[in-house]
Amino acid sequence: MKLGLENITRLLAELGDPQKRYLKVQVAGTNGKGSVCVFIDSICNSAGIKSGLFTSPHLVSITERIRINGIDISEERFAEIATQIRETAEALVSKDELKYTPTFFEQITAIALVAFADTDGELAILETGLGGRLDATTAANAEIAAITQIDYDHQEYLGETLAEIAAEKAAIIHPGSQVVVSHQDPIVAEIIRNRCAEFGIKPNATSGVSTKIRNGLVSFDTGKANYRVGTLGLLGKHQIENAKVAILAGELLQDHFPITLQNIVAGLENAQHPGRLEYQGNYLFDGAHNPAGAKALAEFLDESVEAPVTLIFGVMGGKDVASMAEVLFPKAENVILTQPDNSRVMTVMDITAGLPVGVDKELMTIAGTVQEAIKTAQELAGSDGLILITGSLYLVGEAKKILNN
Repeated sequence: MKLGLENITRLLAELGDPQKRYLKVQVAGTNGKGSVCVFIDSICNSAGIKSGLFTSPHLVSITERIRINGIDISEERFAEIATQIRETAEALVSKDELKYTPTFFEQITAIALVAFADTDGELAILETGLGGRLDATTAANAEIAAITQIDYDHQEYLGETLAEIAAEKAAIIHPGSQVVVSHQDPIVAEIIRNRCAEFGIKPNATSGVSTKIRNGLVSFDTGKANYRVGTLGLLGKHQIENAKVAILAGELLQDHFPITLQNIVAGLENAQHPGRLEYQGNYLFDGAHNPAGAKALAEFLDESVEAPVTLIFGVMGGKDVASMAEVLFPKAENVILTQPDNSRVMTVMDITAGLPVGVDKELMTIAGTVQEAIKTAQELAGSDGLILITGSLYLVGEAKKILNN
């Protein structure tokens, strides 16, 4: 990983600056940014807008990261553009016009931006990879910036304090930006307000959107319109806040595209986001990878799940295992610790060492591989139990590969 914009900016310039050929929405935050991107893309699909969606990570196939008009890019087209990007990058490195060979994330960001331009896209929706200030997606200089909930995560890159993390993410706001901001911790809210004030920007805050829930239906009133949604396409009460961000972004996009109230409602109802509170038979997948995500998942289990839960848990290195385990593990009758096949994985031994005081480690099962963990979970859960796979999207992706093979 090499954070910074110099390399990706030079690479995009050599490619003809494809990102300048369409409007962009960039979404940053700790939790919910992928969901907001999916909601916005679904709204655009409903409105018939030629849209491109760039998200990360993928679960099964790398082509999932780039969607054009609601469909994953084909393997053939991905390979063609990837080859073009690689050859362009190698030529620039050989002429000393790039400091280093672009990273994986820089190259796949460039692939997405070129793919959207090649299909005459009208709008690109970009999920920030990490932070914001130095993330490759920020080189696209998006006209609309949306910031979801900011919390502690990736402190080794973004800073140890909430203020430092917020400053990194708020840096996607630049002169001329239109800004949408989710409900935030007061410290974070002040950082974002100051960033907007620096450029004379008035942010659109979700605090100005009122909601009512009646008979399972949700209505959102922005002051501009009232949106009566049957059921959000993404599960969990936390998605209400993400939907607010998407609605406000949709209203900003109405200045550029013929998006109707009905398009926004349909987009919220039809959105899908694999690996995030996704059911498959008696399995529930959720990529809760930090304390805030674990808390949202625990609330969903309390509200919506009655079956006994068998939990398969694995995380990447550097995660706050103690905080995640504290809220999630008590929700399960069985806990299986495992580790996906990834170079950045936290080993089962390290997970065990990081568990909070009071957790009975003797009641846990250790599985060296995800395949072994699934087999053990099937035995423990029986026919009536729910198998919950969480802690990392990499774990979710590997489990889905195994189960769908």
